[in-house]
Amino acid sequence: MTLDTDVSEPSGASDVPFDSALSERYLVYALSTITARSLPDVRDGLKPVHRRLLWAMRLLKLDPASGYKKCARVVGDVIGKYHPHGDASVYDAMVRLAQTFALRYPLVDGQGNFGNIDGDNAAAYRYTEARLTQVAIDLMDGLDENAVDFRPTYNGEDEEPELFPGLFPNLLANGAAGIAVGMATSIPPHNAAELMQAAVALIDNPQANVLDYVKGPDFPTGGIAVDSPAAIAEAYATGRGSFRVRAKIEKVTEKGGGWHLVVSEIPYGVQKGKLIENIAALVNDKKLPILGDVRDESAEDIRIVLEPRSRTVDADTLMDSLYRLSDLEVRVPLNLNVLDKNRTPRVMSLAEALAGWLEHQFVVLQRKSQHRLEKIADRLELLRGYITAYLNLDRVIEIIRTEDEPKPIMMAEFDLTDRQAEAILNMRLRSLRKLEEMELRREQEKLEKEQAELETLLGSEARQRTWMKRALGKMITRYGLDTPLGARRTAIVEMAPAREIPLEAMIEREPITVILSQRGWIRAMKGHVEDVSGDALKFKEGDGPFLAFHAQTTDKLLLAADNGRFYTLGADKLPGGRGFGEPVRLLIDLEAERHIVNLLPASAAAKLLVAASDGRGFIVSSQEVIAETRKGKQVVTPRPGAHLKLVRPIGAEDDFVAAIGDNRKMLVFPLSEVAEMTRGQGVQLQRYRDGGLSDVITFKFADGLRWRMGGEQERYRSEPDVMPWRAARGAAGRMPPTGFPRDNRF
Repeated sequence: MTLDTDVSEPSGASDVPFDSALSERYLVYALSTITARSLPDVRDGLKPVHRRLLWAMRLLKLDPASGYKKCARVVGDVIGKYHPHGDASVYDAMVRLAQTFALRYPLVDGQGNFGNIDGDNAAAYRYTEARLTQVAIDLMDGLDENAVDFRPTYNGEDEEPELFPGLFPNLLANGAAGIAVGMATSIPPHNAAELMQAAVALIDNPQANVLDYVKGPDFPTGGIAVDSPAAIAEAYATGRGSFRVRAKIEKVTEKGGGWHLVVSEIPYGVQKGKLIENIAALVNDKKLPILGDVRDESAEDIRIVLEPRSRTVDADTLMDSLYRLSDLEVRVPLNLNVLDKNRTPRVMSLAEALAGWLEHQFVVLQRKSQHRLEKIADRLELLRGYITAYLNLDRVIEIIRTEDEPKPIMMAEFDLTDRQAEAILNMRLRSLRKLEEMELRREQEKLEKEQAELETLLGSEARQRTWMKRALGKMITRYGLDTPLGARRTAIVEMAPAREIPLEAMIEREPITVILSQRGWIRAMKGHVEDVSGDALKFKEGDGPFLAFHAQTTDKLLLAADNGRFYTLGADKLPGGRGFGEPVRLLIDLEAERHIVNLLPASAAAKLLVAASDGRGFIVSSQEVIAETRKGKQVVTPRPGAHLKLVRPIGAEDDFVAAIGDNRKMLVFPLSEVAEMTRGQGVQLQRYRDGGLSDVITFKFADGLRWRMGGEQERYRSEPDVMPWRAARGAAGRMPPTGFPRDNRF
């Protein structure tokens, strides 16, 4: 598509296809985001905003021995001279460089409120002050020695370094995170001493295994990295992966046999305030019933106390549940996407990133050595001129006193350069003492010796490797594993993934009595109550008992409605026995016009016999009817005009079915003739000319049938021989035995 217009084009406008114009401009933006904003450089591990912040602080002489300056002053210098972006973004970057819980080796020493691990924000930059740390000084070491190139700032008024030359592995030691256009980076922090030891090994052997030294990430907040060595090695070899990091939790035994858990270290990147809120929500929402309470007793150190519901709770079960349900275990991603020495973004392995940093250090060494040689050459040139002047002091003084233009005469007579002659003419009379000549000769000898050593160093790769190992050795001493700053904080311990704990294991098992009223009000009384009649319990006016049974708090209850849907209730979540309870419809999405057919524990029987009012039914596993949502699960699909009539648990030894219709005809047939299904209409259990199914039950054929007699007394009657009613499934049946209840119910 081409943008055509009838009006005359303004000056500078061009007629180009819209898609190509858009793609060109977007590509410029994307490249700028990738190379000049979001991705760190493999050589110093910094993004431009961080580099400019530290450079501005260095020019303000905010070294560790000096006083602090307001952060507003630093941010103002950065956005005014080097980084023309918003002050909020620059200050946010500065705050992160100072946070001890965000950076393994902070580059900024902050004074004031720089935020905390709870997730609170830092104070405004007019209230906080900052200066550089020794780590930042080490990272910038060599800027005055032509170790790196400088480039003009955005307005051309000043210069800024393209890189930092210092011998500190900042990329991997402090890590990085950023989102560019079409790519991102995420590098966790590591231990600097381990990185330097691995670098020393790479100097001697470029094929050395860096994992012999770098065991895994080392987070400022500690924690435990629980991945296997193979998984860690795979992530480092490809540059992509993640690390499973857990909080450090200890079990503390109390007097009297009780116990609690204490969290002393939390995973990297997790805000303590939100973590405690999430754990408290697990308690309030009863998603973790075995957890009783959570308390934050933190001061300078983290201390989160987790109280179990009771002392009988298994501590390992509680910890595994917390790891799965909260941020006490997280995955820290690894995406080692960085800019290489050619400013090209690519994903590197750990060894490649270390090698890229090490290659940069050798370039820095050569540039610093060459710079020092140039300084020595300049000084030696002046020293030779001074010594020449001392050897011919009287003649020099005479030329200066008698000649109007002594400089060219001195250059011609003593074979001096312009710089040497100028330096001699600028000498003070105080420097003409005899002792000065001896000092100049000593300085000349010292510089000539250093010059020879540097020339040898530049001409020998072996000497450069030796020098680099010696320099890294000094840095290892400063950041060693035995120092407060360098000591490893994150333990590397292989652990299996947290177990998926079943609901029953999370709930304290207690006996209850479940009571459902005729109007659908449900409650659970503690213990196994024997008398649940209307006289023993209170019900609302016009209401009365419908169903009551004994269960455990760990049970799942199955509620069947006449529309064929099954709903699942957690016995531990039922309202208490005080009062009338609550309408069961508040716990599930059951329509008001639907009637409840049955309520029973899922553990009452492995299989259930379900039957509709038209006499059709089937066998279904109790596990198949468990619903995961409030909307329930459609199990029986009754035919038009019919509805779910009965749900009966099948005994372990039951082998026959007895059915009786509204027409008072009973049929007995083998249970094996009933189909087992997961949902549907089922098969015809009994056929009717008038009415429908009244009741159905399963029983053991050898024991015969037994039914309850009417009246207040608990009397039963049995019929041991049911052969007269034995027929094939789907038959009409015959009249029941003498004395069978008139309500046609078993």
